[in-house]
Amino acid sequence: MSYEQLSFIKKGNVLITFQEKKGDVFDGVRRRLKEGKGIRNRSADYVMYALMDAVVDYYFVILEVFGEQLEEVESFLLENPDKSTLNRLHLLRRETLNIRRSIYPLREVVSSFEKIEEPMVAKEVKVFIRDLYDHTIQVIDTVEVFREIASGLLDLYMNSVSNKMNEVMKVLTIIATIFIPLTFIVGVYGMNFDNIPELHFQNGYFIVWGLMVFLFVGMLFYFKNKKWF
Repeated sequence: MSYEQLSFIKKGNVLITFQEKKGDVFDGVRRRLKEGKGIRNRSADYVMYALMDAVVDYYFVILEVFGEQLEEVESFLLENPDKSTLNRLHLLRRETLNIRRSIYPLREVVSSFEKIEEPMVAKEVKVFIRDLYDHTIQVIDTVEVFREIASGLLDLYMNSVSNKMNEVMKVLTIIATIFIPLTFIVGVYGMNFDNIPELHFQNGYFIVWGLMVFLFVGMLFYFKNKKWF
């Protein structure tokens, strides 16, 4: 997203505009001027309103794209949160701040434009300026909503990462819990004492293996019934 300053100079019925770069959002205004639809026979203050209205309306286009990007980031966060998604979320939050910095001064400009007395601004044009001011407030409110959504998505990312870590820890805990009794049995019968009666059983080796398999399967069923996995 790029930013530029737009300036207006009005004297009498003459309006001059200054832009920093080529390309703008005034194609609709130019088309209306060429076709003679509602602007050519109007005063310069109305043309100035039309240009400012085109700028404010384009903010809605930007915010629509911005909202789609937030929805896409939300989908990524729910499916597979990773660092690239977090970086993109931080970038979107920074963009909301940039839009906020650019729209707040515009609100003050529109408000000042409305307060200018006649004959600088015609009375019938002020009706349109009030509508433009309402659109500006709507853009500001939308930006604030998107800022809150971006902050909420950051919390969602942290929760998703935490839940993912909890799932990993749960699996590791289940594995460790299963092997604790098996390790105990192996440790007991791995001691170097002569007087261990079970060591002299003819089928002692198979009995221990059977006990270990029984414990393993039994604990799996237990954890399955508890819906731990």
